[in-house]
Amino acid sequence: MARAAKRSSAGRVAASAEVDARHMARCLELAATMRGQTAPNPMVGCVIVDARGRVVVEGVHRGPGQLHAEADAIAKLGKRSVAGGTLYVNLEPCNHTGRTPPCAPAVAALGLARVVIGDMDPIVSHSGGGKRLRRAGLHVDVGVLRAQCQTLNRGFRTWARTGRPHVVLKAGASLDGKIATASGESQWITSAAARHDAMQQRALCDAIVVGIGTVLADDPKLTVRGVRNGRSPIRVVLDSHARTPLTAALLPAQARDGVRVIIATSARATADGAAQRRAARLAAAGAHVLRLPSDQDQRVDLHALLTALTEFGVLTALVEGGGIVHAGFLAADLVDEILLYQAPLIIGGDGAPGWVRGTGAARLAAAPRFEFIAAPSTVGPDLVLRLRRTIDADG
Repeated sequence: MARAAKRSSAGRVAASAEVDARHMARCLELAATMRGQTAPNPMVGCVIVDARGRVVVEGVHRGPGQLHAEADAIAKLGKRSVAGGTLYVNLEPCNHTGRTPPCAPAVAALGLARVVIGDMDPIVSHSGGGKRLRRAGLHVDVGVLRAQCQTLNRGFRTWARTGRPHVVLKAGASLDGKIATASGESQWITSAAARHDAMQQRALCDAIVVGIGTVLADDPKLTVRGVRNGRSPIRVVLDSHARTPLTAALLPAQARDGVRVIIATSARATADGAAQRRAARLAAAGAHVLRLPSDQDQRVDLHALLTALTEFGVLTALVEGGGIVHAGFLAADLVDEILLYQAPLIIGGDGAPGWVRGTGAARLAAAPRFEFIAAPSTVGPDLVLRLRRTIDADG
């Protein structure tokens, strides 16, 4: 957190940690209004206050090629002075020229006393703004609401580190890990409260990924429902052989919500004429059909899928399975987080599918390990488990 109220050598008074947190929370609120519109850029909000601590102007980044949040705020200032004031921003002001000029020099020219940064830019070639501001004589504090800032831009941080979207594997299961009975009944294992919470999680992601088995068994809509201002993510179906029915509820003709639908097919599996004709019909129905490299089983190569999704502005992908899809992402070490809802019932049965299927790990040492992001919680009668695969070196 920023330092408590303290008088600087120039006689100016820094804000308290509580005030800093309040303004940074507002930056995050502004940034979040652009969710789904900024990729591959991060979501960033900015607040500038004057020397007396009064908010003068706010800014937000609206998407690639548009003004960064700091530049947006500065543009709104006009001829008003903020000399001796403070600029708050949830991500380090950039120090490089891309589609827009660097923000750090413009911020330094305002005559501010202080800049408060939530989190540093994870892209080395873009960073250095904080150092540049310090060299210009500004007092720079870093780390106010850092965890919240990193969570908001978790997709951007993963993309900066790996070149692919941040993957959250989500499942709703019984206490013994089943997602359906042996006869195939699956609606509903978890409670209405858990399903509503899952809808909120969908609204936080850029894409939702399911396998063709889920489409054929459940005919899901894959929309966000019952969430205020909830935005439905891009719908992605892992469908190696292009078997998605033209009547599927998630396709544009039925959904009629303008959300992009991607059918990811295997180049090898769709090499024959029948599969190519099915793929062509899906494209004619409004889906974007991708022919991607295949793995040894002629399934879509998941690394190739995630790389392709970044071209559609996807920085966060929610993988909802089923069990074979979950197993594939885990085996490929492509899962960054797990969101698991467990209902207080036991289904049992050798034929009842679990939320992770496949061959599994042959040795415990080879099994992917996760750690809890937070203590287990409950929503309605169900248990909610949130875990992550790895932790960034800087926390």
